[in-house]
Amino acid sequence: MQKGNIGVTTENIFPIIKKFLYSDHEIFLRELVSNAVDATQKLKTLASKGEFKGELGDLTIQVKVDKNTITISDRGLGLTAEEIDKYINQIAFSGANDFLEKYKDDANAIIGHFGLGFYSAFMVAKKVEIVTKSYRDDAKSVKWTCDGSPEFTLEDADRADRGTDVILYVDDDCREFLEESRIQGLLSKYCRFLPVPVAFGKKKEWKDGKQVETDEYNVINDSTPIWTKKPSELKDEDYKKFYRDLYPMSDEPLFWIHLNVDYPFNLTGVLYFPKIKSNIDLQKNKIQLYCNQVYVTDSVEGIVPDFLTLLHGVIDSPDIPLNVSRSYLQSDSNVKKISTYITKKVADRLQSIFKNDRKEFETKWDDLKIFINYGMLTQEDFYEKANKFALFKDTDSKYYTFEEYQTLIKDNQTDKDGNLIYLYANNTDEQYTYIDAAKNKGYNVLLMDGQLDVPMINMLEQKFEKSRFTRVDSDVIDRLIVKEEQKGEELPSDKRQVLATVFRGQLPNVQKVEFNVDTQAMGETAAPIVITQAEYMRRMKEMANIQPGMSFYGEMPDMYSLVLNSDHKLIKQVLADAESACAEKLVPIESEIAMLTLRMNELHKAQEGKKSDEIPTAEKDELADVEKKLDDQKKQKDGVINEYAAGNKVVHQLIDLALLQNNMLKGEALTNFVKRSIEMI
Repeated sequence: MQKGNIGVTTENIFPIIKKFLYSDHEIFLRELVSNAVDATQKLKTLASKGEFKGELGDLTIQVKVDKNTITISDRGLGLTAEEIDKYINQIAFSGANDFLEKYKDDANAIIGHFGLGFYSAFMVAKKVEIVTKSYRDDAKSVKWTCDGSPEFTLEDADRADRGTDVILYVDDDCREFLEESRIQGLLSKYCRFLPVPVAFGKKKEWKDGKQVETDEYNVINDSTPIWTKKPSELKDEDYKKFYRDLYPMSDEPLFWIHLNVDYPFNLTGVLYFPKIKSNIDLQKNKIQLYCNQVYVTDSVEGIVPDFLTLLHGVIDSPDIPLNVSRSYLQSDSNVKKISTYITKKVADRLQSIFKNDRKEFETKWDDLKIFINYGMLTQEDFYEKANKFALFKDTDSKYYTFEEYQTLIKDNQTDKDGNLIYLYANNTDEQYTYIDAAKNKGYNVLLMDGQLDVPMINMLEQKFEKSRFTRVDSDVIDRLIVKEEQKGEELPSDKRQVLATVFRGQLPNVQKVEFNVDTQAMGETAAPIVITQAEYMRRMKEMANIQPGMSFYGEMPDMYSLVLNSDHKLIKQVLADAESACAEKLVPIESEIAMLTLRMNELHKAQEGKKSDEIPTAEKDELADVEKKLDDQKKQKDGVINEYAAGNKVVHQLIDLALLQNNMLKGEALTNFVKRSIEMI
């Protein structure tokens, strides 16, 4: 028996390994099984070169669990005593590195070139044994034992066959790893696509009312997953089956992209476009990263462009730089190259589908839209490609490219200043009246109901020359696209003021909502009242919901305009009734207002050009008194008009109809509207 000290200067290397190299205890199984795969692949490489002339036989790697131990067994190269000393005791070296140097052409077949992987065993084990025999003809079997201290023993063993058993005596605080279900889960997570068969015990079957083991290995991995094959060897059903295996609860994918590049880096994989329409964050972390079929992570933000983290699938590359434990990505120029390549590949695939089968592309647009919009918003190079196949969808469910739509609307939707106006709605039911009014004008209305449509609109206004997006309910139809200076009969200001007072005083108090009352001649057949919401403020409030730093807008009240159609007979009737009913009370008030206004103007004129200290105190006091009396008289006037309006059922009915049309009539106000409607009928 040989005793010795592991070739390091630190008192105990294992706390260092645990603290700095490995962030998650469970990866010990990945590392040890990967080492076994590595040893097996090396042996196959030697056999292919004629340097090993024996029978390869069954190369299945075995993982076993009993009461206190976990054992990983392989029939690979095995180790001599000298190799144990070099690769296990002297941890600064890696057997795989030496092997890679010798067999550079076969480097991609070797997994374990990260070094130190074996020592992850001490994260869960209080003692580790290696029982191994080299493939070499004159080799003797040996047994290495270490309890986690720098001390080890090396002695002869009686293993007859080549290969290695790594036996972990599991520590008391890690006994969860002795449960079959736990090991089965880890093998499924980390080892399900390793290139060498990995068996966890034997398959079981029901016999005589209980489960019994069979003679057949319980192989847990697919050693030739679809991304290792050529696309020409695969059918659509192969891709769909693989997707179902990865994501058993998901709908069938829209389509997929098979990645296969060997220069200037190695990258293979299959990316799927899943069916989703919203909840971006809930769909992330569905792409699995592998390194030579060894699972690494499902957090691929550093490799895949952010907008493509919405995709599902697998990426496999030995050229993605990882830390020594394969636990996280490290910054590297290759990562940027891979990200750029994936972006280009996705854009080319989308362009190909659009060009070759546009009808099929349109049927999938509602699901694809969130990917493409996200990409155009976040990556300029993707926008340059995607704007050729990105689509607008209108309220009649017709699809147009950006260029096609511009051609469609340029003749009829250009305003007097030469701006192209893109009208849109985000809810065809709630905005039906506004959409219908726009269509009656010969306008086309886009449907922009996606999660990212508001930021898309902002971006497209920057990209498109002399273009503006306006929601159909942001103004009355005649002011949405102003083609010439507004002409026509408008009410005198005093009559507009009466109407504004009548309706403003009867508007309900809605939390965080403010109304501005306006009057416009819209034609006898147009609605008597229209509620609109200005495009800018509404859009800013919507952006505040999705963009940090804009919460200020989110706290502001919603601003609406209540536009009265002075041409409509009901508005004319309300105005006439108000003037008639209030005339007697208003005559003295308006006379007083006229006198006070005249005196106020005289005082203002007398004080023009004078500094404050040049104006006599008496004049200042008189002006303040006149302004206060004028304000009081105006309040009296409003009070008279409001008293009339409070008893006018037509006024309340018109207001409630406008609110109802905009889904703003609720609770008690809605109940009162129903009662009033029945009474009026």
